[in-house]
Amino acid sequence: MTTPNPETTPATVPLSSFLGGWARAHHAGEPQAAELHTAGPQAAELHTAGPQVADPYATPEDPTDLTAEVHVLESADARDFTDDAGPAYADEDFDEPADTEPPVEPAPQPAPEKPAAPAPVLGPDPEADLPALESFEDRFTDRELTWMDFNERVLEQAEDQDLELLERAWFLSIFSSNLDEFYMVRVAGLMRRIKMGLTPVRASGLDAHQVVAEITRRAKALAARQSDVWNKDIRPRLAEHHIEILSWDELDESQHERLTRYFRHRIFPVLTPLAVDPSHPFPYISGLSLNLAVLLRNPQSGKEHFARLKVPPSLPRLVTVPGRELDNADKKAGTALIPIEAVIAPHLDHLFPGMEVLEYHLFRVTRNENLEVEEDDAENLLAAMEKELEKRRFGDCVRLEVEDTISPFVRTLLVRALGLDDDDVFELPAPLDLKCLNQLHDLDLPALKYPRYVPVTAPGLGEGESSTPRDIFAAMRERDVLLHHPYDSFSTSVQEFVRQAAADPKVLAIKQTLYRTSGDSPIVDALIEAAEAGKQVVAIVEIKARFDEENNIGWARKLERAGVHVVYGMVGLKTHCKLLLVVRQEAEGLRRYCHVGTGNYHPKTARGYEDLGLLTTDRDVAQDLTSLFNLLSGYAPRARFRRLLVAPRTVRSGLVERIEREIANKRAGREAWVRLKVNSIIDETTIDALYRASRAGVPVDIVVRGICGLRAGIPGLSENIRVRSILGRYLEHARIYAFCNDGDTEVFIGSADLMHRNLDRRVEALVRLTDPQMVEELTWLVTHSASDEVSSWWLEPDGSWTRHVHGPDGERLEDIQVTLMDRATRCKGRR
Repeated sequence: MTTPNPETTPATVPLSSFLGGWARAHHAGEPQAAELHTAGPQAAELHTAGPQVADPYATPEDPTDLTAEVHVLESADARDFTDDAGPAYADEDFDEPADTEPPVEPAPQPAPEKPAAPAPVLGPDPEADLPALESFEDRFTDRELTWMDFNERVLEQAEDQDLELLERAWFLSIFSSNLDEFYMVRVAGLMRRIKMGLTPVRASGLDAHQVVAEITRRAKALAARQSDVWNKDIRPRLAEHHIEILSWDELDESQHERLTRYFRHRIFPVLTPLAVDPSHPFPYISGLSLNLAVLLRNPQSGKEHFARLKVPPSLPRLVTVPGRELDNADKKAGTALIPIEAVIAPHLDHLFPGMEVLEYHLFRVTRNENLEVEEDDAENLLAAMEKELEKRRFGDCVRLEVEDTISPFVRTLLVRALGLDDDDVFELPAPLDLKCLNQLHDLDLPALKYPRYVPVTAPGLGEGESSTPRDIFAAMRERDVLLHHPYDSFSTSVQEFVRQAAADPKVLAIKQTLYRTSGDSPIVDALIEAAEAGKQVVAIVEIKARFDEENNIGWARKLERAGVHVVYGMVGLKTHCKLLLVVRQEAEGLRRYCHVGTGNYHPKTARGYEDLGLLTTDRDVAQDLTSLFNLLSGYAPRARFRRLLVAPRTVRSGLVERIEREIANKRAGREAWVRLKVNSIIDETTIDALYRASRAGVPVDIVVRGICGLRAGIPGLSENIRVRSILGRYLEHARIYAFCNDGDTEVFIGSADLMHRNLDRRVEALVRLTDPQMVEELTWLVTHSASDEVSSWWLEPDGSWTRHVHGPDGERLEDIQVTLMDRATRCKGRR
C-alpha cells in the first residue's frame, strides 16, 4: 500500500449521473439504497477513482439551458480527514426519552467567577546544560535491526532449558515463521529500493545497503543457531521421551516396506517432476515451497540432466512411521515421524525410471510478497486487491535456503536461475523450514507442554465463578467492564456480546470494524444472522490486512451477500481500530453499547494473544464511536472526540502533549512519570519527546514486545528510561499509555503502536479509561511488568538485550503471565 500522491488529480463524476442512480436506488427500496453507503464494489463509482460510466437512467440535460449548474463528485482520501481546525460540531445525545416534555430551564444566572488557576512555577530548564538532543546522532536504532533483536529473543525462548520441550520446539517454529514474513516484506522492500537506486540515509544513520548487509549477517548466524538448537538439543531430548524424528536410514526393513506402500498410494500420484533443459526452461518456484533439485544421468547417452520436484504442500510435512502411532494402546512407546522429503528421496527412481540419480538436494525460495496497490488509480479497491494477490505469487526472489550438503554445481545453477547473489543463499543442516515443528506441538502430550489453562468469564459478566455468561446488556448497564484476554474468556465476553446483539429483537443496529478474523468465525455468523433478521449491520472491513487479504475478501463477500453493509475503509488508510457499537431500543429510549479493544475480533487468536478491551455504555464513548463510524463510512472531516484519540489526527499529538505535561509537572516540583506498554516503538517524534522527559528527570518505563528504536540508559539522553521486553506462552499484544498527571493518573488503551504506519497511515483509536479501579489495575500492570521482580529482557545502553530470569539470590523471577492466570482463576479481581 502506498500513500496517495498529493499531486494526483482525483477522478470525478458528473452530479447528474450520480443523481440518476440515487433516484433509481431510492425508489427501488432499502437494499439498493444501502449500496450508496458502502465504500466497496457496489459504490466504486462514488468512493474510488477511475474511469466512470455514464448512467443510462440519468435525466438528459438540456443543452440550451445555460443556467444549469454543473457539480463534480471526487474521491475522498486520507488527506481530507487530518484537519482538526474549524468549529466543533456538537452531536446530540439521543439517550433522553423521546416522549417526555422538555424540562423547564430556570432563568440563566451569571456564573460565579472562578479564580484562575495559578500558573505552575517552573524550575530551571533541565536541558539548558545538556548537549542538544540532535547532537545524539545515534539515538535511533534501525527498525529492521531492532526487529532482528526481537526474533533473537524468540530464539532464546527455544533455548530455555526450563521450558517444556514441545513449547521450545514451538518457539523454533515461530522463529522460522517470523523470519519468513520479515524477508517477504521488509527485506524484499529494501532490496527493491536498492535496485531502484533509492537508498537515502535512514533515521538510524544507515542506508539500505548497510542495513541489508547487517540483516544478512545476523539472519544467517541466527538460522544456524536455530538449527543447532534443534539438532543438538531439542531433538535428542525429545527422543529421550520417545518422540523421534528419524531419517530413512534409521528405519528397519519392515518400516521401509510400509512407507514405500504409503509413497506409492499417497505421495506418488501427487508429484510432478519438471525437467530443465533448452526445451524446458527453469520452472517457476513458488515462494516458501519445498523443492528437490535432482541431478540425473542417462546411462545410455551418458548425458546429465537437471529436474525440479516440488514437495506437495497438501500433504503433512511430518509422516508418522508405521507402527509408531501415538494413539497406540501402549503410549509409552511414544511416536516416530519422518519428513516427507525423506520418504520421497529414496523413491526418485519411480519418477525417473531408466535414469540414474546422481544427487538430490532440498531447497526453498522466499519471494517478495508485499502488496502494492495504487489506490488513487484503483477503480475498485476490492478488484485491485484481488489482481495484486495474483501478482504476489510472482514476486522477485529474495532468499534461497539450501541443505548444507549441496554440491557447488547445483548451488550455482539455482543461484543463477533464480536471479540471486551468493550472499542471498542460506546453507543449513536438514531439515529446512522448521515451521513443521508445529505438528509436534499438536501431539497429545500434555506433560511436555505448558499446563492447561481455561479462561474464566470476566468479573461482572458471570455469576460468581460460573463460566455461564449473563445478560451482557444488563451487566454493561450496571458498570463498565475491563476485559483482559486470554485470562478472561473472549467467547463469554466479546463473542457473547455480538451473539446476544444479533439475537436480541430490541437491537436496531450493529457496527463493527474487522481487521483480521476467520470465515468460520462466530462473529461473522452473528453479523449475518443480525442482517438477515432485519437489523442495520455495518462492517468496516480491512481487506489490506497483510497476509490475510485473500481470507478477508472471501468472508467480506459472504457478509455482503447476507445484506451486511460492508465498507472497505478509505483510500490511503488502513482501518486498524478495534471498535464495536450496538444500538438498542429500551424503555428510556435508544442506548448505545460499546466495545473498544486492543486486539482483533478473531476467536482463535484471542486464545493466544494478550489483549485488553473495554465494555461500556458511557455517553461520551458512545458518541465518539458514532462519530468515528460515520467518518469511516461517510464524510465527517470535522468530527470531534471526547474520550478517544484517533489516528491519523490526534494520537501522536495527544500522546506528545501528555508527555510534555509530565515534563512541566516535573519542572514545577510535582509528581510525574510515563509508563507505556506497546508492541513497537519507532516513531522519532514520540521517541524524542520521551528523551526530553528523561532529560527533565521524568521516570519513563516502557514494556515493548518487538521493535524498539529507542535507546535506554544513555547519560544526558535517556538515563531515566527503562525498557523491558516480555515473551511467553501468550503473545503480548495490548497497548497501554499511562501518565501520572500530578496524581490524577490518565490511562489510555487501544489499537495504536508508536510506529509511522499506525500514526500516519491507519485509522487507530485509543480510549481514555475513567473508572478508578481500571486505572489503578492497568497502572499496576505496566509498573510491575517493568520491575526487576519480573522475568524479562532488559535493553542495555549499548543497544543489546540481556535476559533476566533469575534474581540476585538465584531465585527464578516471576512470570507475569502465570501471575495473571492465577489471579483470574482465583476470581479475586485485580488490584
